[in-house]
Amino acid sequence: MKLHILGTAASEGYPAIFCTCSHCQKARQLGGKNIRTRTSAIIDHTLKIDFPPDTLHHVLRDDLDLTKIQHLLFTHTHHDHFYPEDLNMRLPGYAHGVQYPFHIYGNDAVLAKLSQSLKKQNDHVQFHLLRPFSTYQIDDAEVTPLLADHNQIETCLLFHIKKGNTALLYGHDTGCFPDETWNWLETNAKIDIALLDCTNGNLPEYRNHMNVNAVIETKNRLQENSILFDHSKVYVTHFSHNIGLLHEDLIKIFQPHNIDVAYDGLVIET
Repeated sequence: MKLHILGTAASEGYPAIFCTCSHCQKARQLGGKNIRTRTSAIIDHTLKIDFPPDTLHHVLRDDLDLTKIQHLLFTHTHHDHFYPEDLNMRLPGYAHGVQYPFHIYGNDAVLAKLSQSLKKQNDHVQFHLLRPFSTYQIDDAEVTPLLADHNQIETCLLFHIKKGNTALLYGHDTGCFPDETWNWLETNAKIDIALLDCTNGNLPEYRNHMNVNAVIETKNRLQENSILFDHSKVYVTHFSHNIGLLHEDLIKIFQPHNIDVAYDGLVIET
């Protein structure tokens, strides 16, 4: 599996789009891994998770060929993960050299909003409703949506994705995992790569997004229940500028716990 992480920021970006706080100014000054865009990832060039408003920037920065993407998974409808207007640019008249149909997967809120946003559908786009804890064969990947603790009025999803001999847990946006998700993981899952939410940094909040302590506790529980292998890698992602932590600060916090800090453009291959 080749996992290409395109963005690692929370909804406002880091530095935040309208912010001049000291942390955002320092991130601008340092640049490099401190510059974080809204989150998304691509697996093996053909399966994309989420479609944020920074997608065009990702294409230009990483020289991506999005014509290869045939399957798009959505976690939920918050704007930093879900910018459906730009998906019109994949339809006839805007894009050339793309293959149809284009398959989009998500909860009922995702599909309802997409049906309103996409100008042309017909045979060009096919919608697929995802139900938590059901496993779907998507191309050559087994995808199981899991419940997130993120929004009380929407069924937000995490993803366990198994492809070949590699299993990925795409674990954000969420606070500490709901009991139903833990039950599924402890019964069914092995994980080679885990991506965990750390939006709240050293702030005390555990709900809706994780903080540092919640990430460490989650990693330890995965390990204690033999869900992780000895070779498994755990990464933190989805950072808010409000936590006041730059890339090197995050490394110092998580390195003692054998947790890596994701950054924009990171490629993980197994």
